[in-house]
Amino acid sequence: MSGAIQISGLTKVYKETRALDGVDLTVPEGSIYGFLGPNGAGKTTALRILTGMARPTSGGATVFGHDVVRATNDVRSLIGFLPDVPGYYPWMTAEEFLRFSGKLFGLKGPVLEERVESLLAMAGLEGIKQRVGGYSRGMKQRLGVAQALINAPRLLMLDEPTSALDPMGRKDVLEMIAALRGRTTVFFSTHILTDVERVCDTVAILDEGRVVRQAAMAELKSEGHALRVLVEVEQGAEELEPLLASQPWVVECRREGQVIRCVVEGMTAARRSIPAMVVEKDLALVRMVEEEPTLEDVFVGLVGGRS
Repeated sequence: MSGAIQISGLTKVYKETRALDGVDLTVPEGSIYGFLGPNGAGKTTALRILTGMARPTSGGATVFGHDVVRATNDVRSLIGFLPDVPGYYPWMTAEEFLRFSGKLFGLKGPVLEERVESLLAMAGLEGIKQRVGGYSRGMKQRLGVAQALINAPRLLMLDEPTSALDPMGRKDVLEMIAALRGRTTVFFSTHILTDVERVCDTVAILDEGRVVRQAAMAELKSEGHALRVLVEVEQGAEELEPLLASQPWVVECRREGQVIRCVVEGMTAARRSIPAMVVEKDLALVRMVEEEPTLEDVFVGLVGGRS
């Protein structure tokens, strides 16, 4: 699979601050790529360089083979971009805003009208005559994604598109992003782990300006990070928890009511020993569930839990 984005040795220094420190990255064409990292890791700086809004101190990057510094207009014609705080003309309707945006790309006539109609439908904004100034944050973000798609870009770049949204707003925006799978490459910058886990197929984790890991999501979650087991009893979990926590193969235990979640080093020992402990305490076992490693496990292991 060819690379939509290729980054090599990318460095950006602001006075005493090294925002990016030798970043190497390949974004496969056609992927929904999660660019994940704590706040301040350098994600926005990388996006600004890729979109031609900033220049690197050293190193370089290409978008579909075009140098992002030397071929700025060629790159811009291939991408759609939604910044973390998008701006709108509040007196326009969504339809007027998309039509205006399309004209900036030279679209007109039936092509423009068809594009506007399909994007309004995709964003769930068709038939809404309310002016953008009265929109909720979720509606504005959906409109922002639609606007970034008006030129039918080969690459859609999104900077923290769900960070300020309520759960329903996040759900709507993530469904829009997921609907693009196979139609365009999406480069999705965020610090929200669950969003990446839900829609992305490939992930890079950035920390203090450096890429500490990049891999397919499935590969990242199957590399032997902490295993989890959930144990629920009818009652008496407060007696079972200290017994579990004392086992040499248990890394961590956390109890919520009658449910105990344990991080374990060996699932075989857990399978053999936990039912016996429940019997020893004369408790009734409701369920015992082995949980897959999560992206949070991987992320915390790599960046130490900073956010």
